[in-house]
Amino acid sequence: MSETTVKLLSYFGTYTPGGVSSFKFEYLTTLGFAAIVIFLGRAIVSHSAPLRKFAIPAPVVSGLIFSIAVSLLKGSGIIALSFDSAVVKDLCQNLFFLCVGFGFSTRMLKRAGGSLCVKIAVAACLLITLQDVVGVLVGKVIGLHPLLALQCSSAAMSGGVGTASAFGPIFTERMGAPESATTVGVAAGTLGNIMGSLIGGPVAAFLISRHHLKSDPNDKPDTAVSGAASELNNSRMISMFAMCLLLAALGMPIYCLLDNIPMIEMPKFIGCLFAGAIGRNVMEAANIPFYTPEVDAIEHMFLELYLALVLMTIDITALAPVAGQMGVVLAAQAVLMALFGIFISFNLFGRDYGAAVMTAGNCGWGCGSGPNAVANEKAVMDQYGWHNIAWVLYPSFAVIIDDIYNPIFLSLFGGLIA
Repeated sequence: MSETTVKLLSYFGTYTPGGVSSFKFEYLTTLGFAAIVIFLGRAIVSHSAPLRKFAIPAPVVSGLIFSIAVSLLKGSGIIALSFDSAVVKDLCQNLFFLCVGFGFSTRMLKRAGGSLCVKIAVAACLLITLQDVVGVLVGKVIGLHPLLALQCSSAAMSGGVGTASAFGPIFTERMGAPESATTVGVAAGTLGNIMGSLIGGPVAAFLISRHHLKSDPNDKPDTAVSGAASELNNSRMISMFAMCLLLAALGMPIYCLLDNIPMIEMPKFIGCLFAGAIGRNVMEAANIPFYTPEVDAIEHMFLELYLALVLMTIDITALAPVAGQMGVVLAAQAVLMALFGIFISFNLFGRDYGAAVMTAGNCGWGCGSGPNAVANEKAVMDQYGWHNIAWVLYPSFAVIIDDIYNPIFLSLFGGLIA
């Protein structure tokens, strides 16, 4: 390759020659690809009745297609493409969860009732416990190291890639797991993101169809209660975006406090989620004005972008070395999640339309992550109708319970089976 060509390519990323040459796109070009994934996903879903029926999030569909294409290029030896997305993904995830937390008001808790909150907490803790017990038992049958099986269980499923990454070194250095513990956990978490996105919509659609459930036409987003269409305002949007940035910064001391609790690993977005919830309730109590339509717009933008970046940057080729035994455990986790959602979550949450929406969210975080939960719920509600409590209360509250109980149980259970 000529020097001129290399210089031109440097504007778009970093080219590295070798047996299989690689090219890493810089972050603006990466965002351009993410935009293509968003447009493509929306176009595919809009023309596919089955995808709409089963409420599959649009970025999941196009993101998987994109990542498969990139993996084929790498696997065939043509070129290994990668993307500078780490900082942007972190920003999107944290601002998205901050906006979710901002919708978590004490008035919503009163409307939902303490009984539902207790049931959500019970379901979350029960699922995490079952995931680890089932994972370790299946791992024992197929001869997989118990700590690797645990990495394919609640560490990667309920916890996601972040928790699995955090516990990989803990299992290896403190409990004697194989060196591949982190790799296995990250791979399992990656597949879990896909599983959670693919399971939630169909499970909710099955429940809605089987029980003839319908949404309440009077249950609307806070922005639609007045019946008037929400109009975004440039000045308010700038104010709310600046408020989100400020609250995100205030979330870091909260994250610092939580992450330094002994034997508990906390993801950064929990600090932002708490900061959003605290900020909303303080502003309400002090009668400080805020603008929900603009916050909702910010929330949806960052969710779409985050999902697009996560799915399009999955390196499917990295999963090949750990696909065998890990695949068996993950298949068991997928079955467990679907059955748990249908027979436990739905019944605990009230056997109504809101319970079906929350069950979709349960499948999202139970096999993937918090954003998956929200994406699943949004896809279901886009197809079948709104449910305010399911949207505002469930994802944030369930994820909070998960991020408190899961690290504690992993630490204790891991020590017992090591």
